[in-house]
Amino acid sequence: MTKMIRSQIVLAAVVLLAGAVSFADDGAATYKAKCQMCHGVTGTPNPVLAHNMGIKPVSDPLIKSLTVDQITAVVKSGKGKMKPIAGLTDAQVKAVAEYFKTLK
Repeated sequence: MTKMIRSQIVLAAVVLLAGAVSFADDGAATYKAKCQMCHGVTGTPNPVLAHNMGIKPVSDPLIKSLTVDQITAVVKSGKGKMKPIAGLTDAQVKAVAEYFKTLK
């Protein structure tokens, strides 16, 4: 009986870990599909787009200071010349905001 319980616990841990890894991948995939064209692969937009649209790189102190909740709000509502990003679930928006915070 204890082997069966132990096996179920291990299986549950593996499933949870796989879900966490998948969640992180979803943020990267969403960023690549919806954000990268303006914000750049590494969070540094090309200079012309940055100038014309007012996009700051992730290394900018103002951008670095944003919380995941603040980034989420910008993705959902837009800000300045950035329009709201349509077609994303709340989970995808949060995942992309968390991924954006990992960019240097």
